[in-house]
Amino acid sequence: MAHRPFLESDAALVVNGLRKTYAQGDDTTVALDDISLHVERGDVVGLLGPNGAGKSTLVNILCTLLQPTAGSATVAGYDVETEGADVRRNIGVVFQEPALDDQLTGIETLRLHARLYGLDRQTREERITEILDLVGLAEVRDQVVEQYSGGMKRRLEIGRGMLHDPVVLFLDEPTLGLDAQTRQATREYIQQLNEEADVTVLLTTHNMVEADALCDRVAIIDHGEIVVFDSPSALKAQLGGDIVTLTVTDSEEATRLAELLASYSWVTAVHPTGRDVQVSVARGQTRIPALVTRASEASVSVTSVDLQTPSLESVFLTHTGRTIDDTGAETAPTRPPVVTKQ
Repeated sequence: MAHRPFLESDAALVVNGLRKTYAQGDDTTVALDDISLHVERGDVVGLLGPNGAGKSTLVNILCTLLQPTAGSATVAGYDVETEGADVRRNIGVVFQEPALDDQLTGIETLRLHARLYGLDRQTREERITEILDLVGLAEVRDQVVEQYSGGMKRRLEIGRGMLHDPVVLFLDEPTLGLDAQTRQATREYIQQLNEEADVTVLLTTHNMVEADALCDRVAIIDHGEIVVFDSPSALKAQLGGDIVTLTVTDSEEATRLAELLASYSWVTAVHPTGRDVQVSVARGQTRIPALVTRASEASVSVTSVDLQTPSLESVFLTHTGRTIDDTGAETAPTRPPVVTKQ
């Protein structure tokens, strides 16, 4: 295993002014625009955003699969452009798409990759035993991967990425396509890996629940830019109150109602999206009658009312003006939020 040139207190990832562009004829597409990021060792950090936001581009640069157009980045103290081999020796990667040979057994899979990592025989067998126990696959080590469930395959892939004791583990949409029970189990394994193996985890996701449950900090990426970076609790606290969602008959009425409600001094922010109007207020349950009354006075028909405490979904909406669904697709057109004076 490669020598790690940084102290315990040093950052596992440092990104400064990273930019990535692609030339398409006379046009230039900006995939990343002046990205900066500082991730402490041992943190679990989520890159949260819709498909095409720039999450995978950033990870590919940090894994040395892409070269940046400008800026710099280090992983475990190594420069991604000039010290790529050292970077690769200190990272583990689990891709979104499955990459397992179904005809190998679990232990054969790990032995193959341990050899590719250059582990000697004794270290190899010790690490394989540790990993199989850590991801809960010791009892099925001799079964062919074809017989594994989706969750077992994902755990094997995560374990494979941990074989060489990496400083940073990159997970690209780690629970995408898994059922609810398997998603929850996979999240628990990721937390266990982070705590027991002291590995820094950088995961890409568009799943708000996943980001909230797993991450110490979340970077929301939109159109190639990091628009906010903080802990989920801090991001939710910044919204300053509950979220009351009023559903009306159409988007035009939603926009009109949002502009009316923004005039109230006790309304922190208003966000129309589709037929919904999300209103940020303190003590939301006491404000619902006034909100519904105002809608009625304006001849806007409210079909339903929902009250929630702030969530990452509402944080994302606040900072981007839209939401994303379970596939990572945007579910509402980009629309600037209507925000009152704080």
